[in-house]
Amino acid sequence: MRILFTFIGANGHFVPLIPVANAARSAGHEVAFGCGPSMLATVEAAGFSVHPLGSGTPEPPQRLPLRALDAEREDREFRENFARRGAKQRLPLTRRLCGEWQPDLLVCDEADFGSMLAAESLGLPYASVLVMAAGSFVRRDVIGEALNELRLERGLPPDPELEMLHHYLVLSPFPPGFRDPAHPLPTTGHSFSPPAPQAAGKTLPVWETQLPGSPIIYFTLGTVFNMESGDLFSRVLSGLRKLPVNVVAAVGPYINPKEFGSQPAHIHIERYIPQESILARCSLVISHAGSGSLSGALAYGQPMVLIPMGADQPLNAARCIQLGLAQVLDPVAATSESVSAAVAEVLADPGYRQAAERMRTEFAALPGPDSIVGLLERLNDEKKPLLFT
Repeated sequence: MRILFTFIGANGHFVPLIPVANAARSAGHEVAFGCGPSMLATVEAAGFSVHPLGSGTPEPPQRLPLRALDAEREDREFRENFARRGAKQRLPLTRRLCGEWQPDLLVCDEADFGSMLAAESLGLPYASVLVMAAGSFVRRDVIGEALNELRLERGLPPDPELEMLHHYLVLSPFPPGFRDPAHPLPTTGHSFSPPAPQAAGKTLPVWETQLPGSPIIYFTLGTVFNMESGDLFSRVLSGLRKLPVNVVAAVGPYINPKEFGSQPAHIHIERYIPQESILARCSLVISHAGSGSLSGALAYGQPMVLIPMGADQPLNAARCIQLGLAQVLDPVAATSESVSAAVAEVLADPGYRQAAERMRTEFAALPGPDSIVGLLERLNDEKKPLLFT
């Protein structure tokens, strides 16, 4: 079986597809990726054959000021960037790649609406992989009109219920109990637990192997919103300096750790740290509540302090509050003092860790990606919706 994987966006849309692609390849199926130019090198470095969906030379992202949270703005930007402009651009590109590569099956991330429409227009069965943890960001009232306009333009029948999003098979790499109960998985939804990435073979800094016994705090703002964080890194680091903890902060490839000045011995700032090398050892995760960072913390049973900045992050953070997993701070209003207080409270209250460990147990009980390969094989054979039973 030839399986084409596509995603629209950056690392957060690519990483959830990796375990499915690896499992399919290990089972003897031929796998290839299609993505935008900016992610070609990343996909190739992960060991996959990759084809460009679009042209142009990617430019390094620019540092942007921090914006106040605005749910209406995030809905509007998601609609325009993914459901209107993004899907319209992606649809013909994916159709063309399918014509050249001739896949039997397409697997895309849940926001790659153009690839779903391309598959539908070609009569090609497809599956989507969820990349947004709480499940309440991709909503019909936000994207339905834009997608149905594109369907009309392309001669596809109206889809007022947006059945296209979950028609055949939806794969969820998140524990079911984390999902917002107001937005349950569709009947074609199947949850799985991605295998923990292995740190073996990766060179770790000497200091990381020699961290003393006091609590370790892992701090990240992801790989996209880190460039839109203003002075948030500095404020959080200032608050952490006051605590008797070890801090491991990852600021991303385009931010120089030296800009934060000299640090005390318990603060370590790097462009990149293998997340898996820290999560099993740390006592708390500070993040922007991006679904990738959140998924890692859930898989390792780590309580959190969250500072959501946009996209699905505020919804993920709200769900963490409901489940007792985290303290949440406003990105603009957060001060070094409020950061210190939130971290100290989460470390001191065992309820946060107990809630996180319950989520870890639920996550670990899910089938692995090998089970997903069987579903993809069934989808290729039956070419009909695969209902969860």
